[in-house]
Amino acid sequence: MYESLNNTARLINGVSALLLSVLLGKANILEGVQGWELRPTFHGPRFPRWMEKYNGVSSFNQFIHELSLESDTSSIDYSSDDNNLDETYPASPSSHGSRSSGTSLPINNAWHWTDLMACILSLILLPARLLLWMPFLVFRLLNIWGSKTSSDPGNPHLRNFHSFRNMHTTKDHVVNRSIDRRRGVVEDLHLAIEIFIEAIFDMLHKTVHCVLSPSSAFRIFRKLFSSASAGVKDVDNDVLNASMPPVTLGDKDPAPTERNPTLHHALNTDARTCKDIITELGYPYEAIHVTTADGYILLLERIPRRDARKAVYLQHGIFDSSVGWVSNGVVGSSAFAAYDQGYDVFLGNLRGLVSRGHVDKNIPSRKYWWFTVNELGTKDVPAMIEKIHEIKTDELKMIQPDEETNDEQPYKLGAIAHSLGGAVMLMYTVTRLIEQKPHRLSRLTLLSPAGFHDETIFILTVAHYFVVPLGPILAFFVPALYIPTRFFRMLFNKLARDFHNYPALGGLIQTVLSYTLGGDSSNWVGVMGLPHYNMDDMPGLSLGVIHHLAQVKWKGKFVMYDYGNASANMKAYGSPVPIDLGEYYSLIDIPIDLIAGRKDKIISAAMVTRHYK
Repeated sequence: MYESLNNTARLINGVSALLLSVLLGKANILEGVQGWELRPTFHGPRFPRWMEKYNGVSSFNQFIHELSLESDTSSIDYSSDDNNLDETYPASPSSHGSRSSGTSLPINNAWHWTDLMACILSLILLPARLLLWMPFLVFRLLNIWGSKTSSDPGNPHLRNFHSFRNMHTTKDHVVNRSIDRRRGVVEDLHLAIEIFIEAIFDMLHKTVHCVLSPSSAFRIFRKLFSSASAGVKDVDNDVLNASMPPVTLGDKDPAPTERNPTLHHALNTDARTCKDIITELGYPYEAIHVTTADGYILLLERIPRRDARKAVYLQHGIFDSSVGWVSNGVVGSSAFAAYDQGYDVFLGNLRGLVSRGHVDKNIPSRKYWWFTVNELGTKDVPAMIEKIHEIKTDELKMIQPDEETNDEQPYKLGAIAHSLGGAVMLMYTVTRLIEQKPHRLSRLTLLSPAGFHDETIFILTVAHYFVVPLGPILAFFVPALYIPTRFFRMLFNKLARDFHNYPALGGLIQTVLSYTLGGDSSNWVGVMGLPHYNMDDMPGLSLGVIHHLAQVKWKGKFVMYDYGNASANMKAYGSPVPIDLGEYYSLIDIPIDLIAGRKDKIISAAMVTRHYK
């Protein structure tokens, strides 16, 4: 069985390599990219393309340094040495109650027809689930059976087995937190077969031992039957006589506790959150829950420098979250680059996570997911920007009470946004200026901002002809694009690891996506393996947002959502047609940096240039 699976994996990778060699110009697609090599080489690890210019120093660190929002007016000289990274910070007076990110958002369990479809698919794939889960369950049952006799000092096999098990669990825990050692589906099948075969031979060994040694078998059966009759009494006595060691929060060396291994840990998936990545790298972290005007609960995350008078707000794009700003590590992540340059860093999360945070815990799925870009730019961003203003104002008054400021805003706030986040930030800025309300921003940096989509790849051009007329109808049946169940999210995460572990297979997937997306050569396989898409949560895409973007392409203008009739538009905008945001760009009163990717086929450089013009 084990060798058959190995041969199948080799066959899949070999066929993928053969197809890559047939595709014109794609035979060397993975050479030198992200450490993938199709043939042995003798050179050392190569830097990614975006790091080669600065000889291994993140180009985004250099970008932040060259395009500083404002000069540092903080009273403390910040540096990126280890002492500063370990510095403790006082709690924010405005967000003290939400400092801990352990507070879970309300999870909605409203039944929807998509849940029925997910159940049907789960039943169809039940044999595959049994193949993945049954060996682990057998292994766990054998461990439980063996633990009943683990206290016997005369059984060295059991003692060594349990010591190996504890050592293995601790080692896995350390490795998972230090380097990426995730397993794919193929590796899980390898491990499951090994455990299954080991369990069978362990049962066979014990059976033969009982047959050849009747006295030992008699003792084991007597112990089992005697423990069943005296188990309840022993438990009661243990509870009455139990004593807990006095361990307080102030103890320097509290009593160690063993972490019991769970099936979720055995599945070895990457379920890291933005908090996990930030704290593991030694940076401070703060979580702030923000409630919008229409009841959505958003997670605003922070790498705090409380006395800094310059702050930066980072807004993610489509199918993304705040993890995107920290997932490359210390070198290559814009959040850490900004923090190292002395900024107070805020990471925004728009509505649209599978966890569905809302004040109404029983909100129907269809109602939760019906929102457009309008709600992101006029509800989500204003709520988070105002929360940042409240926090920074209170903290600076507390830290520097004697310093007089004539300005109502004692700090400078810049924003960096990507893709859909760029369109959202532009919508926020323009609508606040139209309403003559303060937008709090001193500078905007937009990375391939959405808003103009005249030139798009063929597949999106075809899709928008169907989405524009059928969008509201499709939203009734499929309110959003996301993976609905934990099992399928886990499966997606592990398949992404298989694309990494088998270079030719990953190269074939990369090539297919490249052709599908109009020749875009971005590292899509690497993107699928990021911890955004894990079994606990993932960003989704509302059909309302898709319909809005299709309208933008259809009209050829950066417009707000068209509700389909003059009366609804009049109620929302005061005019029978939606607002053309591009016509109000002249109101913008802050510097804006526009950045485009030369090979970006989703939002081309020509479409970014339209914003500039």
